[in-house]
Amino acid sequence: MREVLPELLRWWQAGETVGVGTVVGTWRSAPRPAGAAMLVGPEGEAVGSVSGGCVEGAVYELAQEVLSSGEPVLQRYGVSDDDAFAVGLTCGGILDVFVEKVSPETFPELGDVAADIAAGRPVAVATVVEHVDPAWLGRRIVIHPEEADAEGEAGADAGSAPYSGMTLGSDRADAAVVDDARGMLDHGTTGLLTYGPDGERRGEGMRVFVSSFAPKPRMLVFGAIDFAAAVARVGSFLSYHVTVCDARPVFATATRFPAADEVIVRWPHEYLREEVDAGRVDPRTVICVLTHDPKFDVPVLEIALRLPEVAYIGAMGSRRTHENRLERLREAGLTDAELERMSSPIGLDLGARTPEETAVSIAAEIIMDRWGGRGERLAGLSGPIHHHHGHADEPPLLPHQLSAT
Repeated sequence: MREVLPELLRWWQAGETVGVGTVVGTWRSAPRPAGAAMLVGPEGEAVGSVSGGCVEGAVYELAQEVLSSGEPVLQRYGVSDDDAFAVGLTCGGILDVFVEKVSPETFPELGDVAADIAAGRPVAVATVVEHVDPAWLGRRIVIHPEEADAEGEAGADAGSAPYSGMTLGSDRADAAVVDDARGMLDHGTTGLLTYGPDGERRGEGMRVFVSSFAPKPRMLVFGAIDFAAAVARVGSFLSYHVTVCDARPVFATATRFPAADEVIVRWPHEYLREEVDAGRVDPRTVICVLTHDPKFDVPVLEIALRLPEVAYIGAMGSRRTHENRLERLREAGLTDAELERMSSPIGLDLGARTPEETAVSIAAEIIMDRWGGRGERLAGLSGPIHHHHGHADEPPLLPHQLSAT
């Protein structure tokens, strides 16, 4: 949704009604992730993509029908022997697309949500995409982190919808979804939640799609060397908020690192400790220690490897440097379990030589860790191309499929 938000907001501000198709669930090798969206504008304009081209035509037609009827629809698209080259995903994937109409009347809070996203304030939108009672479909609530409510920014008590008058259909459902969605927002996770018809924790009958708009995840690059400049460029390309930190002011300059969001002149371990204490290091943060100088990298790795949870910790250096580093870290009291969290030598074995190639190698390892990849040639493997942590290979049945079984 973030990709198409500027165009959606422009139409919304003009008072127009737009058809919006959003990927709410994916299985197997679906080409776009949950949250990918496609718009059908007031003059029939198509903006965005839900499948990279496989089912855009079908979603476009469905969006026009929804604009005409006003009734939201959850539609499944997948491949079969009969329709692989008609309406379906020739890649073998399955995806659920929720199609609705969006206007100032149906989504009056969109402007506030867009303002939160633009300002980097965490916000989530929870929408009912499946329910035994069709009247619930399309109902949504906007959710902020709990601490924002405690400060009065959202004007609501913890556990309730931030905007007055917003409800999914019952206080019980609202409370359950707000609680769970806040947990997803903390981790920047977008996906489906399943409940009983009234928000029961155990049961089926209601599925809610949570779009989390969290600030960019952080990439902390320690060591203002030429390899760090290339890593900063790749990190920015991958939508990380990139910080380069080094204690040497002659090297740590914005001119040398134009792709970084910020360049900090500090001892790395001091800066990391301050960021941790301030709550600015979270499970999405990746840490790249590129100094390969023990007076810099050992103190910062002592802190990093003892953090309860971060997405990735990598350290640059030869195998000899790595062995020396391990010895120093053990002397500092780190356990084998803590040391195993460190990727060193950093990156995947791509045969990289230049800073740019090495940055690609590091980025590839970060992506592999994020999605559970294996770092092998896809041509030599079988099975799904895309990995989905915590998701089943097969989707749950939709209501009309249940009635047919």
